[in-house]
Amino acid sequence: MVGTVSCARILQATSRARLSTFSLKRSSHLARHFSSTRSSNDIALGQQLHGFLVEDIQSVSELKLKAIRLRHERTGMEWLHIDRDDANNVFSIGFNTSVSDSTGVPHILEHTTLCGSEKYPVRDPFFKMLNRSLSTFMNAWTAHDYTQYPFSTQNGQDYENLQSVYLDAVFRPLLREMDFRQEGWRMEREKDLGWQIKGVVYNEMKGAFSDAGSLFASRAEQQMFPGTTYQYESGGDPQVIPDLTYEQLKEFHARRYHPSNARAYSYGSFALAPQLQRVDTVISGYTRLPPIEVPMDVQPFGEKMVTEFGPCESASAGDKQTKFSISYLANDMRNVYETFAMSVFSGLLLHGAAAPMHQALLDTHMGSDYSSNTGYSPFTRRASLTVGLQGLADADIPMVEQRISETMARVGEQGFEQRRVDAALASVELAYKHKTGDFGMRLMQSVSTGWFHGVDPVEYLRVSENVERLRADTGVFSKLVEKYVTKSNHKLKFVMLADPRYMQGLDEKEHELIQTKLAQLSPGDLDVLDAKNAELAAEQGRTEDLSVLPTLTLDDVAPTARRFAVDMGVCAESVPVQWRTSATNGISYVRAINAVRDKYPELWPYMNLFCEALTYQGTRSRTMASIETDMRLYTGGISFAPFVTTDLGNLGHIEAGISMGTHSLDSNIERMYALLEELILQTDFTNESRLQALVASMATNMYNDVAGSGHAYARRLAASTLTPEMRAVEALDGLAQVRFLGDMRRSGDLQHVAKQLENVRRVVFDRSTLRTAVTANASGVDANQRALEQMLKAYPSPADSMVEDGPRFEAQTGQYFCPLPVATGYAAQATRCVPFVHPDSVKLQILAKLMTSGFLHREIRERNGAYGGGASYSAIQGIFSFYSYRDPVPCDTLATFTKAVEWIDSHDVLERELREAKLSVFGDLDAPLSAADEGMAGFMSGVSDDMRQERRDGFFAVEAKDLKDVAERYLAGAKHTKAVIGPESLDMSGWTRVQV
Repeated sequence: MVGTVSCARILQATSRARLSTFSLKRSSHLARHFSSTRSSNDIALGQQLHGFLVEDIQSVSELKLKAIRLRHERTGMEWLHIDRDDANNVFSIGFNTSVSDSTGVPHILEHTTLCGSEKYPVRDPFFKMLNRSLSTFMNAWTAHDYTQYPFSTQNGQDYENLQSVYLDAVFRPLLREMDFRQEGWRMEREKDLGWQIKGVVYNEMKGAFSDAGSLFASRAEQQMFPGTTYQYESGGDPQVIPDLTYEQLKEFHARRYHPSNARAYSYGSFALAPQLQRVDTVISGYTRLPPIEVPMDVQPFGEKMVTEFGPCESASAGDKQTKFSISYLANDMRNVYETFAMSVFSGLLLHGAAAPMHQALLDTHMGSDYSSNTGYSPFTRRASLTVGLQGLADADIPMVEQRISETMARVGEQGFEQRRVDAALASVELAYKHKTGDFGMRLMQSVSTGWFHGVDPVEYLRVSENVERLRADTGVFSKLVEKYVTKSNHKLKFVMLADPRYMQGLDEKEHELIQTKLAQLSPGDLDVLDAKNAELAAEQGRTEDLSVLPTLTLDDVAPTARRFAVDMGVCAESVPVQWRTSATNGISYVRAINAVRDKYPELWPYMNLFCEALTYQGTRSRTMASIETDMRLYTGGISFAPFVTTDLGNLGHIEAGISMGTHSLDSNIERMYALLEELILQTDFTNESRLQALVASMATNMYNDVAGSGHAYARRLAASTLTPEMRAVEALDGLAQVRFLGDMRRSGDLQHVAKQLENVRRVVFDRSTLRTAVTANASGVDANQRALEQMLKAYPSPADSMVEDGPRFEAQTGQYFCPLPVATGYAAQATRCVPFVHPDSVKLQILAKLMTSGFLHREIRERNGAYGGGASYSAIQGIFSFYSYRDPVPCDTLATFTKAVEWIDSHDVLERELREAKLSVFGDLDAPLSAADEGMAGFMSGVSDDMRQERRDGFFAVEAKDLKDVAERYLAGAKHTKAVIGPESLDMSGWTRVQV
């Protein structure tokens, strides 16, 4: 969990309280639940509540919330409570964890605190609570300057349970040495390999450092901020992580995980006072400590150029494998308005067809795409603005530098077209009106960085004030260019050259590190390590008493699924329309699907490019720059994506095609449909210059994505031989697509590509295969009806739309290996099972949950040291999958998958284990939805409300013997396909090699 993005732990979902049962026992539970839901109107400025002083209360009408800021009088802990009518309540506790080295101490501490606490002395209570909760989100992450532990749930008792576990974890963790060695790093003797360095965080960061994009961004930032905390890697550098000692970890916790250094955040409809009381009980024994001072303000160094080496890109990149960027020191991020202005400036400068840098660098084919660090970064005390390219030839660096300089100068003189500025600000305003299920979590993430730097977090919530100020700020962008670019006294030029031996060099450095460590140890020391490793292995295999952990029960799960009322109609005489009237905050949402079933398989590989091209190429009458401005002015964006789903009763039948989505304010409905029509009918695929840039960008980005999401690619590859849907998914979004785009980039035959894209349009956009869905306020229905009718009058109706189905699919099995320049690997195994409506489907879904929590987590993560792993069952696809993520021993993990099936056969499933697996499933089912997604299950895949209820009843009815039965019938001895993505050094003889 490094950087500004969460990377560890798990996302889960939630449930609604059961409101339809009025037994005496249930009524008392409901009273207890609803007593915690109370208005904050009785909280006043200056009031003292359970050790906290109310310091500020502000209403933010545009977001329909009240923000209450408090401070714990004894310790100084700050608390931000957002009172809002939202059932998905959020809590987070976080600490300032700025670093002075690259040992990764805050990252390792984040993991280790979640390995047991005084009140809950079990291994990894965090993970185990996932199956005892109906949380909508549980996670933890380490950013540059802080570590946070957030969760969200809709259930009052669940909220109390999770809050108790989180608070005890951070303030009273066990912090055992064996947990430090499991999660951080340890030396361990392997039978055939000798001494190795293991550890969950160590392996995670090895994987991160073999990702070329992540490495480039990290190294550039370290060079940008010498003498500050940002010159170090907060997540940990694999070469430095083994310098961290257990004693240093404990010292860091004692000083940093203190209420004086903490920020608490709560959001939603649950009452604040009971929460304050619970937290005060935990922290009242602490006394206030002075703030921790860590160097954050960099001293300007003028201009410098740094060159480093990194991993190679894909083979399709040829000799264009260099990365280059220029970074400018920008504003103090504590200036909220200037941070907002710089964010808007960055978007206008860089993103979209009309952006000056896009035209200067990407449209001219200087590189394949922007470098991974390109953009405005307000996540350090002094923010930075970076422009760069990847996929460069070394010789082109001077020309890139010149174009960046010339473009900046031109923007400084001319600014941006006013319509583009208006469009950018309109999109900001619309984004805050868009109703999402995770609004409270997003709000927390938007204020956290500044809050940990001392900014009043409420300042970030006043979006409209910043928008209006920017509108009135004449010449603001020219001023920013002059201040931070033209007159820059701190500019970094950073180059990363591709080294074919880079990964080999990392292996050699690791070997040298191990030898250095061994040279410092006596034979007696090595015996001690062996004993500690044996102790850890015994602890990992020990059966624990989990009764100390709080839990919900199945009585907390609503027996009935939430239903979404929809009306079915017809538009333009023949096109089916699903209408849903809902409270959408004045926004209309439109979805459409053009399905071709399993026809035209030869065109499937082009579908991904086709969808991207629709919003990239421009049309026969207008440039994409002009269209894009209109899209931002009048809509929340228009998207196209490949679509594929399996028949709910037959795994051999699929529906494939294109899905479309857009939304707008009701005042812009007519313009929204007109833009959609324009893109569908008039996109110009013959613009080879733009097509070349798009292909290069997609090929580069998709290849780079494999290093960070290899488990998903391995699962797609493994399943691709088993069902028609997964064959299509592999062609559309798997390693086959990575290879397809790479080959296309190398061939350069764009005339053929343009013809194929035109063929896709001809066969996909067909009114006879179209269905649509509209979600809107009641007042917006008529306007949508009229605009949709108008668009459909012009919608294509090809005369040759009746085409025979594609070739018959024959399932087969195999073993596939994809070698990549990565330090850790990914393993997957897939088995074809049953269709969605089959009664065994619900049993297999629960079985996957049980295998993950009961066996696979322990074996793959705790023992093998992989960052993650488990089992999953896709009910619609009918595929049971095993997987591992950033795995140091993916081949060993394949054997673990087999052992998991043996484990369930011999294991006596406890009632508690069955209940927890069901709770986890219900948490997934009852996740909060955005207004746009309500009622979409039926529209997208045919799953009706009645079918969801029947499935829900099936989950409740599953018994322990059912799990053993389906494991025996579908997994034990079954034919399956295996896939591994990993370093070339793996011994995969006899496996089919997949090159990308």
